[in-house]
Amino acid sequence: MTWIRWLLIGIAVAVVLAVGGPFVYIHFVEGKAPPPLSLSDSSASGGSASLDGSWKVATGSVAGYRVKEVLFGQDNVAVGRTGDVSGSVEVSGTTVQRGEFTADLTTVHSDKERRDAQFQGRIMDTSTYPTAKFAFAQSVDLAPLPSPGAPKTVSVNGKLTLHGTTKDVVVTVTCRRNGARAEIVGSIPVTFADYGIPNPSFGPVTTEDHGVLEFSLVFEHA
Repeated sequence: MTWIRWLLIGIAVAVVLAVGGPFVYIHFVEGKAPPPLSLSDSSASGGSASLDGSWKVATGSVAGYRVKEVLFGQDNVAVGRTGDVSGSVEVSGTTVQRGEFTADLTTVHSDKERRDAQFQGRIMDTSTYPTAKFAFAQSVDLAPLPSPGAPKTVSVNGKLTLHGTTKDVVVTVTCRRNGARAEIVGSIPVTFADYGIPNPSFGPVTTEDHGVLEFSLVFEHA
């Protein structure tokens, strides 16, 4: 009977480690994922009242992905980001006539080297498809312009290019004048199969078949 008791104890311990181990690791060791990108907390005064002209993406801009994953039954959120973002918008009066942004996917990093290796290789194949690109498909009317520092939410029709595939998308963005700068924040739902992207699941990690491309862009007058 003694060996049966120890066998049961061993099974119980194994179950606790299998369930509790990942829970402790994800929630206490790894910590929470960064929150979704949003407008900055700071607000500056000044700057021209006119939006006319070309605005270029400036330092402080960020783009990346957010994907839900499961490790041994425990929910987690994987987040990878890069600050290597370029692009510009052209504004005439209260209308954004055109815009285009490009993110360098070869510099996207998360908090896990193994995840990054999968992202750069098998998943996104950044040696072949090194960038993600979004381009306005139509102009966007910002009238009436909000007061300086006040946010405004608009819809943008555009074309998103990922993994060598371009799709029409509609993006809801929030924009704001912040002193001499302008900010735009938004996110785009992405179903991996639509862009020929392999499911990111690997090893003990399983993911959903979709994720979010999120961005926070800062602009300065060119």
